[in-house]
Amino acid sequence: MTDASLVILYVADPPASAAFYRDLLGKPPVESSPTFAMLPFRDGLMLGLWSRRTVEPAAEAAGGATELAFTVAGPAEVDAVHRDWRSRGLPIAQAPADMDFGRTFVALDPDGHRLRVFAPEMP
Repeated sequence: MTDASLVILYVADPPASAAFYRDLLGKPPVESSPTFAMLPFRDGLMLGLWSRRTVEPAAEAAGGATELAFTVAGPAEVDAVHRDWRSRGLPIAQAPADMDFGRTFVALDPDGHRLRVFAPEMP
């Protein structure tokens, strides 16, 4: 099996979403058009932002049905990222909490996609 190379979110406004993720991730888009934008994560994984109106075949999924998860080093970093994202005005769907898998919180992007930050609980 081949490795995953691209995660695609369907968005209302790819240039606006690209600006949001550029500011959030600190990395500029490597591709940008009115209907599609792409930004790099680490290790070659890319984030695609495709216009909901032009995706083929048409997709019915709406924001909130997708979650991107970001792993951080520990519980204190979860809280620090939460403070940073909250200060940037990101809507917070779940305040920092300790769950069975570790410390986590969930923010939302402009289309309602869930952005989970978590620190796995170490045995």
